Amino acid sequence: MAFLLPDSSIENKSYNGNRLVYVKNPHLDLMDEDILYHLDLGTKTHNLPAMFGDIKFVCVGGSPNRMKAFAQFMHKELGLEGDSKDMKDICAGTDRYCMYKVGPVLSISHGMGVPSISIMLHELIKLLHHAKCCDVTIIRIGTSGGLGIEPGSVVITDIAVNSFFKPQFEQVILDNVVIRSTELDQDLADELLECSRHIKNFPTLVGHTMCTYDFYEGQGRLDGALCSFSNEKKLEYLKRAHNAGVRNIEMESTVFAAMCRLCGLKAAVVCVTLLDRLEGDQITASHEVLAEYQQRPQQLIAMLIKKRLGLWYPREM
Repeated sequence: MAFLLPDSSIENKSYNGNRLVYVKNPHLDLMDEDILYHLDLGTKTHNLPAMFGDIKFVCVGGSPNRMKAFAQFMHKELGLEGDSKDMKDICAGTDRYCMYKVGPVLSISHGMGVPSISIMLHELIKLLHHAKCCDVTIIRIGTSGGLGIEPGSVVITDIAVNSFFKPQFEQVILDNVVIRSTELDQDLADELLECSRHIKNFPTLVGHTMCTYDFYEGQGRLDGALCSFSNEKKLEYLKRAHNAGVRNIEMESTVFAAMCRLCGLKAAVVCVTLLDRLEGDQITASHEVLAEYQQRPQQLIAMLIKKRLGLWYPREM
């Protein structure tokens, strides 16, 4: 049985400052302690408001190394004291995720795919709630496969869609399928696009992002261990996706958008494309080229954060 999750006052409410992070779980109020197991944190073992109460920006991405590099990059961009190489992984007690705090910025890895990012988001959102954070902006940065656009293009997602090009995420709860909206914050997307215009040689566009459940068959690749379709069928599907407005493909955006929306978080997805899937399946660019591509979303997010903190003004460029 499938049904639409009913709208609530929290989902529709308009906030003017002090936008809190909501958890929609009445059982949490009955718990003496909340153990954030996969983050190696807890409400009794850690003073979460003291540790995280000043967080205003959360950036999440798949790779632990990439998110550590982003934290070090933000340390330099914000002009913070000390050596960024000395930053400690807050989640060092677990091997599931990494987490670094850089002033008001939290950088966290989420692994690959919907299940991995979903687990991280549940505990991250509870962390922000317990820490009494407000006015938090959360952005997923990552890599993706492009559709009809040049490799190295940065896609700012306007709508996250599923494999049927629908703007929804299907969450199985007990024996029901709950359909949740994948609406993202359009003002934030517009602000990111405006920031991108101040970076030279930085191809950026706004488009739909398709989220799939795997990298190979789910994305129409011909090079996996299993494949039951022809190249013609693959191209026909990808062209239909392109015609529906899809400009890149990844594996996390729908659940990310759905969970952030339900919990009152302004959210965006910014991914660079590593190839054009209409031209092939395998990533053939050199390591150096790919490394430069992967820095592009980080550059854009750093510019947004600095602008919000009053450390950068467009007229200076």
